[in-house]
Amino acid sequence: MVTLPDIEPVSRESTAAVIARQLRDAIMTGALPPGTQLGETDLAARFQVSRGPLREAMQHLVSEGLLRSERHRGLFVIDLEPGDVYDIYLARSAVERAALLRALRGDRDAVAAILEQTVADMAAAADDDDPAALSTADLRFHEALINASGSKRLVRMARTLLIETRMCLSLLQNTYQRVEERVDEHTRIIDALRAGDDETALHLLEAHMEDAVQRLAPGTSLKQGAAPAVP
Repeated sequence: MVTLPDIEPVSRESTAAVIARQLRDAIMTGALPPGTQLGETDLAARFQVSRGPLREAMQHLVSEGLLRSERHRGLFVIDLEPGDVYDIYLARSAVERAALLRALRGDRDAVAAILEQTVADMAAAADDDDPAALSTADLRFHEALINASGSKRLVRMARTLLIETRMCLSLLQNTYQRVEERVDEHTRIIDALRAGDDETALHLLEAHMEDAVQRLAPGTSLKQGAAPAVP
């Protein structure tokens, strides 16, 4: 029998973890827009906590890449420069391409059914003129695709990428003249997946990523092979 060192009992979610989760959600949804400065005094008062757990939470978000620290100025929500958008979607393309290939080799009908539910939620949000709900359903589509790969490593790699993607989606929703365009793009990917058409499914996924990059960072393309310079 293995003798374990003294280990403390697992406690409930810490105060710092609760704060980090709420700040992360606010960053994802755009409630805390890119570039926002986070003031310790104000946040400590709003959360009704001391600065200790607040600082711990914010440092955790710095390590996740969602906050940046500026010497003598404080902490800020990251800005999404063209180079950042390019990098996010380049990494997502690699992860989701791998996930889609795995899904194409598995139970395609089961995966398609899961994805169709997220697209139905997108369509309902579009009908209700609810951009936030539309972006949430959009993100769930990509989460579901990655989860369907059955790869724990792809899921883990995608975790922070999807948080950053949610920030992009908050900005992306203002670039569509018809929100139905987003629904149509996802539906075509599902149709190709269900048909087992690898070439078309991968092409549609890549085109979907490329379209988002060009909407968010005009003049930037995943096809250019190098990240644009960041001013």
